[in-house]
Amino acid sequence: MSATALRKTTLRPLIREFLAPRITRYRWVSTAAETPVAVAIRPKVPLRERDCEFLDSALRVNQAGELAATLIYNAQIPLLTRSHPQLRPLMNHMYNQESGHFSTFNSLLAKHRVRPTALYPVWQLAATVLGWGTGWMGREAAMACTEAVETEIGGHYNGQVRLLLKMIGEMEARGEEVSDEIRYLVDTVRRIRDEELEHLDHAVKNDAKKADGHEILTSVIRGGCRAAIWISERV
Repeated sequence: MSATALRKTTLRPLIREFLAPRITRYRWVSTAAETPVAVAIRPKVPLRERDCEFLDSALRVNQAGELAATLIYNAQIPLLTRSHPQLRPLMNHMYNQESGHFSTFNSLLAKHRVRPTALYPVWQLAATVLGWGTGWMGREAAMACTEAVETEIGGHYNGQVRLLLKMIGEMEARGEEVSDEIRYLVDTVRRIRDEELEHLDHAVKNDAKKADGHEILTSVIRGGCRAAIWISERV
């Protein structure tokens, strides 16, 4: 099976899993601490509304972003590896990581009953066009695309980690035990952030900054990423 066919067979089940998840769904919960008794039972307490809204928004935008990243690489790889076969292992490595991120956030959306962004089809089209366009422009432009996207996404995930840690601190200050789901989310976002920043390093090492019109190209892509993040958090 060709690499392109393998990517397609990998991506389609991920999208189907998102559209028709098989995971039991439940809402975010925390556990309030009580005075110790002979049998320590801690009743589950729903998170405050603003915390639920933040978590829903975070998962929604993260899933949309990972969908876009997967589709960008899916469009770039056939074009780049045809003229630069030495890039195949690196491109497949980055694609496989993005595919894993997408699958992770698909599962979290389903698990916590979070709706996806209403502009899901728009981001599908935009990401495919961006990937195809920068792949057609050549290796340096494709790497500049990765540089721009990962710069924005790395900062975005850093911001989420800070807000999640602040939320955890507030929960502990109120005498609530932080749920395993919240701690898992922090660890997951940190791991994915680190992998995205690894992609940024790969892009720079592979001449991203030598792309024609680098400053204009990356500024446009970064602006598009910021707009997509802002919209997906709200719509």
